Amino acid sequence: MTAPTTIVGVSGGVDSAVALLLLKRRGESVAGLFMNNWEGDETDGCRAEEDRKDALRVCAQLGVPFHSANFAKAYWTSVFEHFLAEYRAGRTPNPDVLCNREIKFRSFLQHALDLGAERIATGHYARIARGPEGWRLLRAIDPGKDQSYFLHLLGQEALARSAFPLGELRKSEVRALARDAGLAVHAKRDSTGICFIGERDFRAFLARYLPMQPGELRDPQGVVLGQHPGAFYFTLGQREGLQLGGVRGRAPRPWFVIGKDVERNIVYVDQGADSPWLFSTRLWAASAHWIAGSPPGARFRCTAKTRYRQQDVDGEVEVLDDGGLVVRFDAPQRAVTPGQSVVLYRDEICLGGAVIDGTDAPRIPAMEAA
Repeated sequence: MTAPTTIVGVSGGVDSAVALLLLKRRGESVAGLFMNNWEGDETDGCRAEEDRKDALRVCAQLGVPFHSANFAKAYWTSVFEHFLAEYRAGRTPNPDVLCNREIKFRSFLQHALDLGAERIATGHYARIARGPEGWRLLRAIDPGKDQSYFLHLLGQEALARSAFPLGELRKSEVRALARDAGLAVHAKRDSTGICFIGERDFRAFLARYLPMQPGELRDPQGVVLGQHPGAFYFTLGQREGLQLGGVRGRAPRPWFVIGKDVERNIVYVDQGADSPWLFSTRLWAASAHWIAGSPPGARFRCTAKTRYRQQDVDGEVEVLDDGGLVVRFDAPQRAVTPGQSVVLYRDEICLGGAVIDGTDAPRIPAMEAA
């Protein structure tokens, strides 16, 4: 049997199903491949078998070959162990970024090539174009669904052998295409969160691997306000899960995490989303990845995101001798979090990004005194 030209990563959701549909309609030789990236309890979270059946059903409807592959071991060693190590260190990692580079555009890509395909395709909302300096990663047409933030670690080799059929479409158009084609998953709800956590409680899941270590909640001056189950369960700017409620002698305003001392297992909180301890104008990041292979200059202006749903912010980037970055924002930014990614753009072009190491947010007095 002749090998397909393109193998589409089918997840059992509507996006990958429509990606497969579009390529089939263009006359491409295609097949679908379902990736099993996690082997764990499915009773209350990631329903891999249900998704696999949906992916198989879509392939059958479209009359294309169906494959499946187990990348769980690679996921554990390349993504999940890093995820746990970052939380132990008090940082907040973004496993979806690493999963794209290590699993979808490395393990899956290599597997597809081994099957005789020339490239892969996924249901990501992003675009790929060829420019004077090589392959470019572009934002999707739909700004509300653009996923270039999660794809910023891709390089020239991966982009040259990948396709994003949904990049020119809006989500509403994708749903309509699936419905009109009678695809079994046309009304399926989009998945949320990280695959290996799924819909289950994040803290309960993390506690399986990082057992609870009760500690103190303190205000910026070090006054003890309550208890928490473990500093690594919290992230900067977080409001949920503090269980402080009303504190005697304090105004009835919500509390937010403003810092952590992981070694002493202390979480610092302050009232108000506008707490000054949460704002910074500068960040430092680890060695950056550049999609073009090199930065546009040693110092340049661009826009940046420090979290997925954030609007772009203007600033200046300085590339250090060791490949790290200093990013200076034109306006203060809230809750810029170590472990997350800063992703850089020039208009619709994603330049690349890096993992945030630290910021110039004001030091909390109680942490300074410790």
